Amino acid sequence: MYKKLFFLLALLPSVIMAQNTIKGTFTPAEQFKFAFLYQVTADTSIFVDNADVAADGTFTFNLKKGQTPGTYRIVYAQPQEEYNFDFLYNNEDIELTFDLEKGLDFITSDENKLWISYNKSMSRIGQSLNAFYTAGGKSERDFKKIIKILNTTQSEFEKAAEGKLVLNFITASQPYTPERLIDAKTFTKNAKNAYFNHINFGNPILQNSNFLIEATLNYVFNFIDNQDQNTSYINNINTIEKAIGNNPKVKKILLEILWNQFAVEEIEPVANHIASTYLLDIAKETNDKTLENDLTYFKNASIGNIGQDFEIIVYDEEGHAEVKKMHGLDEANHYLVVFWSTTCSHCLEEIPELHKLVETLDKGELKVIAIALDEDRYRWKDMTYKFPEFYHVFGEGKWDNPIGDNYNVKATPSYFVLDKNKKIIKKPYDVKAFETYFKTLPKPEPKVNKDEKINLEKE
Repeated sequence: MYKKLFFLLALLPSVIMAQNTIKGTFTPAEQFKFAFLYQVTADTSIFVDNADVAADGTFTFNLKKGQTPGTYRIVYAQPQEEYNFDFLYNNEDIELTFDLEKGLDFITSDENKLWISYNKSMSRIGQSLNAFYTAGGKSERDFKKIIKILNTTQSEFEKAAEGKLVLNFITASQPYTPERLIDAKTFTKNAKNAYFNHINFGNPILQNSNFLIEATLNYVFNFIDNQDQNTSYINNINTIEKAIGNNPKVKKILLEILWNQFAVEEIEPVANHIASTYLLDIAKETNDKTLENDLTYFKNASIGNIGQDFEIIVYDEEGHAEVKKMHGLDEANHYLVVFWSTTCSHCLEEIPELHKLVETLDKGELKVIAIALDEDRYRWKDMTYKFPEFYHVFGEGKWDNPIGDNYNVKATPSYFVLDKNKKIIKKPYDVKAFETYFKTLPKPEPKVNKDEKINLEKE
């Protein structure tokens, strides 16, 4: 009796701690060395486990009993933001394959196989619909047949997904389906209007995945007027902000992602609209100083804004110092503010080229203000003697410098062309781009003194 009881007690821990496994095979095997498993949440990824990849490309993760269902991510190389894929876990064993050319597929996993099948089915129906419109389809019968297949497919997948995690994603993906034949332009317009009808931004399952991010980006970049893209982007962003509703955490995440997207692409009017209309207030409300600074510095350095002021110490021929404000300069028709560094190889190539160009210009055409984001003041001072045509400023602290911050400088060299009123009019990529652009700018009118002007008028 006691022996049997002991045997049962010995088995009990293994029953309680029963695990699900995630097994996979990478192809080609030699390209993979490790795999990291993360649980995806609305604003971060939580580390779960890591695994070595065997010589044949296989790996295994053993999940603890009670591991939270949701979206998970496997990272297989660095940088992890680029080399990863997501999948659903809902208390089931999963076996998958990942091929660098063919992508992700599942051998076992009801949740993921259903989601992949749904997307493939909807893609095929979408192709049929596109083919119908491309061929100038006029048949009401043929059109209704495609729509019927679309509705039936959606319904069948929703039934098959009942009780599963994937149902959240399938219902949120329900496409627009008209009851009668309409032209392609009207279809696109109606599909745009109905895009968020089935997406619940308050759904925690959707929040803890990439679904809302992908849906948002697809809406912003697919429904645009190519004749006026920036206005389309702004209108789409305004629509998204309303669709998100009272979900402040999700709103901040999605708007920040959109802002970063447009900031990186240097589509400044749209990025600054997101910041000034929505995101800057959100950053202040949440006391997110880093985000607030990023938004402010980006806007400060945008084309069309007045360049931020700073002090310049100017020495005369006798060595006397005078402090000037950049905004107070009245020496040229245009100004070039260039950020460089004495340890930057590109700078050491381009700054001498820029100085040679300035030496060929007439007085009053251009004044260069060279700001060295540096740490070695003595090395910088020695190098300034090589470029006497420039005004020089020592940007102490390198990347932690207020002038560099206010011009949103992320790399050196960085160029900012300012007009006579100190408005930023161009941000060339390098010295060659600056030279090309500068040739297109109007030259200053020659100054005439009073006596010359009187003589000219008499003649």
